[in-house]
Amino acid sequence: MKQIVMLSFALLMIMGNMSCNAQVGKKESTGNKTAKVEAYYFHFAARCVTCKAVEAEAKSSIENLYGGKVTFQSVNLDEDSSKVLAEKLKVDGQSLLIVKGDTKINLTNEGFMYARNNPEKFKAIIKEKVDALIQ
Repeated sequence: MKQIVMLSFALLMIMGNMSCNAQVGKKESTGNKTAKVEAYYFHFAARCVTCKAVEAEAKSSIENLYGGKVTFQSVNLDEDSSKVLAEKLKVDGQSLLIVKGDTKINLTNEGFMYARNNPEKFKAIIKEKVDALIQ
């Protein structure tokens, strides 16, 4: 019985992670040095507590670490006005992206793993990825 419960829990966690259309470590680059660094959190109108935490923690971390040097934009995928940006960045689900020119770093998985349970680790990951783009 205990094994069935553990297996069910593991499957639930895997399915939950896949439902957010996360792409682990996806990074695309052609190396544009002059572009500014931007962060985007794509979401739908209906959101869970974790989805809201990812947005709040990412926004707070970016504002506290970089002030106006890095912009943060929350984008509702249910709004028609977001379609162009979503297509440009090839986003079709909940995603947290750090973008500089043609470089795109996907932090969706890290956000969903750490935003609620370990926000300091999430902030450190954001800092590591953004610092690499700012240099």
